[in-house]
Amino acid sequence: MQIISSSSLVLLGLVVRLGNCYNFPYEGVQLQESDIGDFAAIDFGDATASNGASPQSCKSFPGEPSWPSQNEWSRLNASLGGALLKPLPPGAVCFLGPNYDSDKCDYLLKNASSGRFYINDPVTVMTLWPQGQTCVPTANPTNGTCTQGGFPEYVVNVTTVKQVQIAVNFARNKNIRLAIKNTGHDFNGRSSGAGSLSIWTHYLKSFEYLPEYNQGNYSGRAGRVGVGVETWEAYKLMDQYDMTMVVAGAGTVGTFGGWMAGGGHSVLSSSYGFGADQPLSLEVVTADGRFVTASPTSHPDLFFAMRGGGGSTYGIVTSMIYKAYPRIRVTNTELSFQTIDAPPPRLSFIGNRAPVPLGIVTNVTKFWEGVDLYWAFTKNFTAAGGSGYSFLTPFTDAATNQSGINFLMSVRMPNMLPAEVFAFYQPLFDALAAIGIPMQNPEPVSPINWGPPRSGDGQKPGNTRFSTRLLPASNWNNRTLFLETTKAIRATAEAGYTFHGVSVTPNEKTAGYPYSAVGNAVNPAFRNAIMLADVFDYTDYGKDAAKISAAHERLDSYMDGLRAVSPQSGAYLNEADMLEPNWQQAFFGSNYPRLARIKKTYDPWGVFWAPTTVGSEAWEVQNPEGWPTQNGKLCRVGPGGGKGKGKGKGKKRWE
Repeated sequence: MQIISSSSLVLLGLVVRLGNCYNFPYEGVQLQESDIGDFAAIDFGDATASNGASPQSCKSFPGEPSWPSQNEWSRLNASLGGALLKPLPPGAVCFLGPNYDSDKCDYLLKNASSGRFYINDPVTVMTLWPQGQTCVPTANPTNGTCTQGGFPEYVVNVTTVKQVQIAVNFARNKNIRLAIKNTGHDFNGRSSGAGSLSIWTHYLKSFEYLPEYNQGNYSGRAGRVGVGVETWEAYKLMDQYDMTMVVAGAGTVGTFGGWMAGGGHSVLSSSYGFGADQPLSLEVVTADGRFVTASPTSHPDLFFAMRGGGGSTYGIVTSMIYKAYPRIRVTNTELSFQTIDAPPPRLSFIGNRAPVPLGIVTNVTKFWEGVDLYWAFTKNFTAAGGSGYSFLTPFTDAATNQSGINFLMSVRMPNMLPAEVFAFYQPLFDALAAIGIPMQNPEPVSPINWGPPRSGDGQKPGNTRFSTRLLPASNWNNRTLFLETTKAIRATAEAGYTFHGVSVTPNEKTAGYPYSAVGNAVNPAFRNAIMLADVFDYTDYGKDAAKISAAHERLDSYMDGLRAVSPQSGAYLNEADMLEPNWQQAFFGSNYPRLARIKKTYDPWGVFWAPTTVGSEAWEVQNPEGWPTQNGKLCRVGPGGGKGKGKGKGKKRWE
């Protein structure tokens, strides 16, 4: 990773452009008319032309006459300076055929998840099912076949703006589906797509610290940061420069990519706002291939949309100027109790430390009263700038075959010393003792997933399905409604699902500038919420469409209970069910009409597409699986296009 200190030579990493400055040398390498020559496939677009909107009913697909010839792909690669890749699925080495390699397959099965293999792979995403599970690594090389499935056909490993521009122009001019991938932390198929050309921003990792930065009403620290910087790398930079940025929780998440674009909640959100509240300006390649600065004064509508309005929709960010703060200390405390006397399913939420004291509460009524006391206390700690992470985990003790539910809460308090945190939470422990749940108030510690040392190792694809709901803070102000809300939460855990509650309150006040000047596209329901409710189904249903459909219907029926107590609220775009009913309202709220207009203005061709993003209802994937994957041709909905399944209003929106 390139590190440029603020004391470096004047103008290092800065190139003046039309009175503005972009952030890094790789952004100074841009597509020129002389680069295009007679290769019209990489020419810029013109949204004002009469043919601004593509007339084709479907995106071009491999094997069709419209698909570019090998000569065109070779010429594209030459224009990209050799950055075009044609990667196979990683699992191809496990299937009999020309790509079979027993040693590499053995590595995939035994060792790949402990290193950087999957994060650094150009096609891998961290959820299996959206790709179609067409090439899952197996120890039995004769077990099935391997196909490309929902993985992209080609990938551009971009290291300059010019390469991004060329890839966007080629996809638009040749009517090819375009995908955008950073680290691959994607739950719903937004970073992949069959027959697509993928732009891989993973290695845009430059950084420059700005100890003093002034813009509009903002005066403070900031950082110029490349979109490929991961959370673990950001923590190292925070340590190096003795400062703090609002970043994602998981170490290998691309904080400055899709996490920020979809909103981005964090440990610091109750004090400093969303990830989307942090950018002061963005450097963006738009659908016409142009490179622009989006800020409160330059393309302000684009700036609004790209901070919270979802990724893979309006343009491709290459870097940004991002707010920074003085070094912030975060202190953690934990609490856990469960309904049976057995080893707990989860010892701690903050890593391999000594487990917190475990309480056994065999009286189920009393157990839920204790859980409700914690939910009620979330008003206290979020108002003090804290964030809470809680789990209700159903489990079965292997020794006794008894079933029970474990409750674990882990709360993070910025800018509080351990003694202050201990005193702050003592009333909660006193309240638990008063109802017959005597628990020891543990000594607060600094959580190991906050600050260095951090590692970028240890990620592998999973197959979890889940759904979310934003629970309004107003539900906590009415005792009857509060109890109805916690009853709906209880129902999910008693049905066998793992419930994860993220208690944060990133409101308009914590957002600060530039939100105070121009706003942003974060779902308004999230600013009025006190809890993000995640409900997980960890069962692996393989590729059985009937089982997948039945399981989804069951999960959705329990989500209806949460929707019933929050009818005007919504769900979190980055952590969501892609079959969320009325997703436009659920993910974007009152912002959707404005975002749809911005999408049409900047991308009349439909170059950028991903499921349940703004404008995506105009297209659908024609897949063969019988459940909503990205393994199929992308076509327009309606006459001359797709089959017209689902306009996004019902519960059966299989796209």
